[in-house]
Amino acid sequence: MRWDLFCRVIDNHGDLGVCWRLACDLAARGDDVRLVVDDATALAWMAPAGAPRVQVLPWTDQGPTTVADAVVEAFGCDPPAAYVQRMPTQAPVWINLEYLSAESYVERSHGLPSPQPGGLTKWFFYPGFTAATGGLLREPGLMTQQAGFDGRAWLAAHGWAPRPGERVVSVFCYAHARPVDWLPQLARQPTLLLATPGHATRLLRALPQTPGLRVHELPWLTQADFDRLLWSCDLNLVRGEDSFVRAQWAGAPMLWHIYPQHDGVHAAKLDAWLDRLLQGADPGLAASVRQAQRAWNALGSSTPTLPDLPAWRSWQQTWRDGLLAQHDLGSQLRRFAQERRAAPRGKSGALLE
Repeated sequence: MRWDLFCRVIDNHGDLGVCWRLACDLAARGDDVRLVVDDATALAWMAPAGAPRVQVLPWTDQGPTTVADAVVEAFGCDPPAAYVQRMPTQAPVWINLEYLSAESYVERSHGLPSPQPGGLTKWFFYPGFTAATGGLLREPGLMTQQAGFDGRAWLAAHGWAPRPGERVVSVFCYAHARPVDWLPQLARQPTLLLATPGHATRLLRALPQTPGLRVHELPWLTQADFDRLLWSCDLNLVRGEDSFVRAQWAGAPMLWHIYPQHDGVHAAKLDAWLDRLLQGADPGLAASVRQAQRAWNALGSSTPTLPDLPAWRSWQQTWRDGLLAQHDLGSQLRRFAQERRAAPRGKSGALLE
């Protein structure tokens, strides 16, 4: 199939990161993808080598002159109006790829149609954590790559090796994070903090000198190397959506800095994920992980406390095993589009009942 994937950059690490991974995943499965984006500058470090069968196009008022078999608008961004006007003649499968959430409405809303002018139908496709959703991005072979990976050797090769007895923590967060509140916990064991560029580096530079804590500032990493960073750490502090998903595939303890919303709904979104993540976990561990996740997001007034890392790691891997048993997002999206592409249509392009 031929895909046009439209992306407007709000946070270039998240929106573009998800779209680039999806484009590469579809292309690796044999499809041709045009990624139409209004700001592709982050791809210079995120994916400097590009990817076979993926073409990056600038966002224009006209959009691509031809219409693909499947049109994906990421996170509710509307394709250019002139492009939409050309769509009825091609009758593509039109998909709105939504944000990831563990909330219950996702299962109810996934796959629902929305009639559009010109006889077209827009379909809502929701990533998620259950078999009733669109799943999570996971390219074929990811776990095989990880299984043969030596994280400590990789860190050493880049000059980021921990000293004997040091645990390694990656830090990727938003501007309002408060790592200073965690110093007493982090300093209980010698710790190497690996700061990603941007907010994490700025915040860790401002920390007071603390015995037992060492900070190393990382360069910009490609997506592949960011995955390897997560595989190499004892604890990963991640944010948004893309790194959040990749940290779950890493199978290590993780704290999720959820994107803050002014009306506070991000708290419910965090709790919904924690409810799924911790179902069946030891009650003590579950309470400890929930408290830590909420404290990292400044929800509640309890003193930040790190859960037991070995027990936490074991549970994260149990959680990951459950996710691995589900179909991944790329394969589900392709099947979803192929089935609707093959369905009978009227002269206007609308699906026939």
